[in-house]
Amino acid sequence: MSTDEYPVWRVGADEYHVPPRVVGRGAVFVEHRLKSPQVAESAYIAPTAVLAGDVTVGPHSRVLFGAVITAEGGPVEIGTNSVIMENAVIRGVPNQEMRIGDQVVIGPHAHLTGCVIEGDSRIATGAVVFNGARIETGAEVEFNAVVYVNTVVPSGVAVPMGWFAGGEPAELVPPQDWERIRAIMGPLDYAGTVFGVGGNGAEGERAPMPDVARRYARGLALHHQDSVLPDYDHVPARED
Repeated sequence: MSTDEYPVWRVGADEYHVPPRVVGRGAVFVEHRLKSPQVAESAYIAPTAVLAGDVTVGPHSRVLFGAVITAEGGPVEIGTNSVIMENAVIRGVPNQEMRIGDQVVIGPHAHLTGCVIEGDSRIATGAVVFNGARIETGAEVEFNAVVYVNTVVPSGVAVPMGWFAGGEPAELVPPQDWERIRAIMGPLDYAGTVFGVGGNGAEGERAPMPDVARRYARGLALHHQDSVLPDYDHVPARED
């Protein structure tokens, strides 16, 4: 290592190596499933944010207070110049890509699981984007809207405030039209997509909850082996 990379302090005749820079001082970085978060040097991770496992945060992106980004059996990738606002939850899961592209704003209290946000998008406060969904470049999801499993929201489309989006391409349905929402939900297979259990349709989805709970509990038991990394182990990833 050169002293250009790791400069020294000089105090009289003594020299002391300057500690390497860290990112996310005061944030919780967790090694989960033997993977640790990788954060670009120019990114900002706020104190009280939590990053767990195979999480990558790209250059000039920001993760604000209380946000949780957790790789629960699948990696999470966040691109360049993206902002994850307060108390948002982003969850990586097995067998489904969890990727947020460049120039994306994820609003406070939004919840994203196993989905792709291609880029140049806004996912507003309280919105939910489910497993297997894809928000194409430039599409938006407004306040408290829901994008259901295996749904594609095409470029240029905005899911209105509080509305439901389901299908490929997404059909947009107001929240009071519950019969139409139920009809769209059934073939998209929530139970199989999210929990890996059988049962299409609303009735089938309710049946396997004991099995779902047991599967979830077994998977989350791997957190017993987690290690919380001290600040000095928050080593910034190199930027190209």
